[in-house]
Amino acid sequence: MITLRNVYKSFSSQVLFEDASLQINEGERFALVGPNGAGKSTLFKMMLRAEEADDGEIQFKKGVVVGYLPQENPPVSDRTVIEETLDGVEDYDGRIEAEGKSILMGLGFKVTDFGRKVNTLSGGWAMRVAMGKLLLKKPDLLLLDEPTNHLDLDSLIWLEEYLGRYQGAIFVISHDRDFINKICNAIVSLQDKTLRVYHGDYENFLAQRQSEKEKVYSAWRLQQEDIAQMEDFIARNRARVSTAARVQSMIKRLDKLERIELIQEVKTVKMRFPQPSRTGTKVLELRNVSKVYNVPDHEPIRVYEGFDFELYRGQKMAFLGHNGAGKSTLLKMLAGVIEPDSGERVLGLNVKTGYFSQHREGILDPRKTVLQEAMDNDRMNPELTVRTVLGTFLFPGDNVHKKTAVLSGGEKSRLMLVKLLMDPPNVILMDEPTTHLDIASVDALIAALKEFEGTICFISHDIYFINALADSVVHIEHGKTTVYPGNYDYFRHRQDQIQAEAAGAKKKTEAAAPAAKADNSDWEEKKRQEAEDRKKTRRAETLKKEIAYSRKTVESLAAKMSAPEIHADYKQVKELGDKITALEAKIAAFETELKALEAGEAVSNS
Repeated sequence: MITLRNVYKSFSSQVLFEDASLQINEGERFALVGPNGAGKSTLFKMMLRAEEADDGEIQFKKGVVVGYLPQENPPVSDRTVIEETLDGVEDYDGRIEAEGKSILMGLGFKVTDFGRKVNTLSGGWAMRVAMGKLLLKKPDLLLLDEPTNHLDLDSLIWLEEYLGRYQGAIFVISHDRDFINKICNAIVSLQDKTLRVYHGDYENFLAQRQSEKEKVYSAWRLQQEDIAQMEDFIARNRARVSTAARVQSMIKRLDKLERIELIQEVKTVKMRFPQPSRTGTKVLELRNVSKVYNVPDHEPIRVYEGFDFELYRGQKMAFLGHNGAGKSTLLKMLAGVIEPDSGERVLGLNVKTGYFSQHREGILDPRKTVLQEAMDNDRMNPELTVRTVLGTFLFPGDNVHKKTAVLSGGEKSRLMLVKLLMDPPNVILMDEPTTHLDIASVDALIAALKEFEGTICFISHDIYFINALADSVVHIEHGKTTVYPGNYDYFRHRQDQIQAEAAGAKKKTEAAAPAAKADNSDWEEKKRQEAEDRKKTRRAETLKKEIAYSRKTVESLAAKMSAPEIHADYKQVKELGDKITALEAKIAAFETELKALEAGEAVSNS
């Protein structure tokens, strides 16, 4: 469908592509990954013919239609939502309009939103309109640049299901590992100025890449030993007449030798943020609160009534719920950003809250540079440390001297996240913190927040992020909350169990139904069991990662504990010992659950 052959592309002295080749066929699903600034967006632009390659060729199959969703560039039309979605559609009829409305509703729009003007929407909702418009046109190839950035979890799950059925080819740039694994069947890695295809999911790509590095290193080490031996022989025998011929022969071999080059490591940065002051056991409480939104020409929207909520030190909670369930309202009430209509918000001892939202305005001083804003706190963080963190959050080099007034929406969000983390409160409340980050930045953020000793509540559509960070999930529905101890996979596991129990109860009441219904129930039970097996597999993979991460942490803590300089510090030794004991208990619990899961899978597969 599209062929890139020996493409070369540079900007000034920076070479992005050199002899890069790629073939995209009908129906293929690729995810493009690579370090920030490696040229991912440039590749998309060349495929859209918005940029020309300096050398090589890009061939398109005749008649191929390519559709593109940029990361940021929302439409500003004065058309209504439905008019903008249908704009440019050929052979328009009632069926197409119904399909367009169905897509919009999948992306989170209500029927009452169809008549709203696009230029009155926020940038995120306008981008959803752009996505709906693109999906309705059904191009042969979808180029999607961070398509999940402006979605909530419900619309993300809908998009995954929609793209799973999509007939065309898909090429996506995304920071969301879980999304990549569900949508794509191969990873295109932009590495060493070339494009390399790895079939399988993202974890398989990482494993293959690591294996390649180990093989190249092994071959390089052997070659270095051979070179050292030949150079030593030459040095010892150069002056001897009897060995002169062998020396010259060896010199020629060295000159002609094709030297093995080590695969360049993508620099990963481990961020260590300042730890906050310690709070009391109970850090925040909402007592008997109510919250109602009054909307013109609409019945009052009662979100919470007589609602109680408690938050304790050290918890890392993810808020889940359907669009409009009250996730953001709860987060904002906990942060003190909005006040409840009645009831009270009670702060615990020594509590300082910090709230991050990508939609907050007026926080950044337009006269200051990125670096000045990041250093504007009482912590006196070293400039090198601040620059390192800014680089991890995609502000490399001289970009730290940009004025905040010229930053894009995504850049402002990243800078506000840096400000929060460079001077962290002891209770962090975050609304979609991974939006506008890349995969490496998400990993760095997860690692930093795992070590954070305070309390965290967050809303995220990134399932990988939730699984990696959350130790409990708060499900919000009809103004009530249910707390599930565990991450997203455990929450889904419990939801599936609840649904299965409800289905089982219903089946008992319909035991006397006709045989046809029984056959249908058998089919539904088979599909349910298949879904259950998939959930177990995902949970097992998560447990394996958690066990590996916890073991590495134990090793690190044990190394600290064995350092002679802390042996006299009983308090520090005890704290390290307590942490190791807690982690070992956590590992044991994970291993027990993993064994149970694997035993269950073995039975079901026999």
